[in-house]
Amino acid sequence: MRMVPDRAVLTVVKHNGLWAVEYEGQHFGHSEDQQVAKAAANKRVREMQDTGRPCQVRISGENGFWAAA
Repeated sequence: MRMVPDRAVLTVVKHNGLWAVEYEGQHFGHSEDQQVAKAAANKRVREMQDTGRPCQVRISGENGFWAAA
C-alpha cells in the first residue's frame, strides 16, 4: 500500500470583505488584492516545505477552487 503524507492545505478566500489566507481555522495575509494574499500563502507554504511538510495552496473564488502551487 502506498503511503500518502498528510498535506497542509492553505486556502485563499474572501474574509470580511478582503482576501485572506485560511489555515487550520486561522486567517492571515489580509489584503484587498487577491494576488497579495496568494503571495502570503505561497510564502508560508515555502516555509512549511522547507521543514519537510507537504503543502498545497487553493484559491477560492466565484468559479470554485483552483490549485495554485
